[in-house]
Amino acid sequence: MIRCAFAMALVDWQGELPLCVADGATVELVLGAARAELQQRGVSIDENFWNSAPVGIFGERCERSRLICDGDRIEMYRPLAVDPKHARRERARQTQTEKGRNPLTAKPRRG
Repeated sequence: MIRCAFAMALVDWQGELPLCVADGATVELVLGAARAELQQRGVSIDENFWNSAPVGIFGERCERSRLICDGDRIEMYRPLAVDPKHARRERARQTQTEKGRNPLTAKPRRG
């Protein structure tokens, strides 16, 4: 038996779900076991998303046919709601002067 975990953030549920699967299991098999467990807990799952979402192990994307090892954490990724770079630019823009400089980070003048 292989001990692994499934991690994801859904609307109804978020967290890590410990699972045990047979030796030689693939990511797809773990996803099926996780889906069954979540449905048993009453969590609603969008089948189209579940079947097409990117997956990975410890933050590294992989194919659903990949074999898993003992201790792996299989993750399912949702698309980002906001681009982090864009959000950072918007926060920085609020503190900039009309010339595009940020008065909070201005270097002192010499002389």
